[in-house]
Amino acid sequence: MRKTILSALPLTLALAAAYPGAALAQSNEDLLKELRALRDRVGQLEDKLKAAEAKPTPAAAVPAAQWGMTPAQASEFNRISVKTEAIEDSTEAMGLKNLKISGFIDPTFIYNNAANTSGFQLLSKLPYAYDNSYFGMAVLDLQKEMEGGTKWHLTLAPERGAGAGFNSGSIVHEASVSIPLGDLQTRLWLGQIPDWTGYEITLPTGNKLITHNLLFDFTAPTGYTGAVLDLTMGKWMVKAGLANVNAAHKSMGNKSPSLIYRVDYAKGEYNGFGFTGLHGKAYNYAADATDGMGDLRFAGDAQRDTRVDLLEADVYFIRGDWTMQAQVSWGKQSKSALFNEDGQLRDATWTGLSTLLAYKFIPRWEATTRFDYLNNSKNGGGLFGYSSEDGHNGIGRGNGFAWDEANPNPALAGKGADRYALTLGLSYLFNPNTIFKMEYRLDASNQAVFNNASDGSWQKRNHLFGSSVLVSF
Repeated sequence: MRKTILSALPLTLALAAAYPGAALAQSNEDLLKELRALRDRVGQLEDKLKAAEAKPTPAAAVPAAQWGMTPAQASEFNRISVKTEAIEDSTEAMGLKNLKISGFIDPTFIYNNAANTSGFQLLSKLPYAYDNSYFGMAVLDLQKEMEGGTKWHLTLAPERGAGAGFNSGSIVHEASVSIPLGDLQTRLWLGQIPDWTGYEITLPTGNKLITHNLLFDFTAPTGYTGAVLDLTMGKWMVKAGLANVNAAHKSMGNKSPSLIYRVDYAKGEYNGFGFTGLHGKAYNYAADATDGMGDLRFAGDAQRDTRVDLLEADVYFIRGDWTMQAQVSWGKQSKSALFNEDGQLRDATWTGLSTLLAYKFIPRWEATTRFDYLNNSKNGGGLFGYSSEDGHNGIGRGNGFAWDEANPNPALAGKGADRYALTLGLSYLFNPNTIFKMEYRLDASNQAVFNNASDGSWQKRNHLFGSSVLVSF
């Protein structure tokens, strides 16, 4: 094409020479403009020819590299893309999309001086006590978020979960579903829900010490079965609903659910506060209370379910290596007190305080101290879920009153024991999944309420030592 264009130039000049009249008719300036236009046109055609020569042939364009990849890399990328899409389709078809599986195990060693026991605990079937609480567990936790924001939660905890505490034989700690109502900040939460009272949670993964504080053990519910409205409004989080308290189903004749609620406020990045409440009917363990001979103390007069009112407030400050937490509680349950000498069933009333201070003196090492106080003197004592003398947990009237009805101490007949507990703990983060914990705990009372199993005596103080290895995934 280029040769054709160049050969046309002499022909044009020859024609101009053959017709001098026409050439003279044009001025030199006009001829110069035409020559320049012809030169520009030739230049444009040359540019098009170069561009055409630079384009690959159709056969060469097929294996060309894309985005800087070689043909082999492009082929591998396509294979991975197809495989990834197949895996995503398979995961969704099997219901594994947005499914999180986690768990932990924490074999625990406990030495209890008064109980005269020492040994390891794991999945213990013994009744709940301050030295046989929510530790020594093996837990599997499954959480799934579905399309639209609905969240499903199942926590399995054989023997030591919340379900085992009020629904004998159950291995379910939590079984709940959270359904968004209009937006993700407004939800309906239903099912079996562990208690949310105070600054300590039920499972060991959220606590710095092995044992729980006195308020957690003796004044708070175990769990709820019901429906809760869950609202998040900026820094405020509100949960309120109706539920059975410590019951998978209501007992005969009890048709009224309890009102439960918790309100939290995150004041800033490091601190906040919350408060909880419970108002309604719950199981009255005075109906099962026995005397020293094993007979029912109230001969069937105690009501199976009675009115309960619980109020609690807690605060926290967590910044850097420091953690500070505190909690105050007040509670009352009708006709569940220990002292009923005049034949009238009395109300159990209590107040309590718990504080915790922790400091990481080395990044992997943390020291913790906790102090608890529980005032339980009115009407001989009695706490939520504890309506009989208990020489193991230190609840009731001192000097073995319940086991010596014939010779009671008149000065202490109507007064229950006030309880104290001082706990010192040390933890070591061995790796991101493993924590070693050690703990010394001193339990004390203003009355001799701890039964010494070795000689049958009664004492005002008891010593406990514990250690555990918490391994999670």
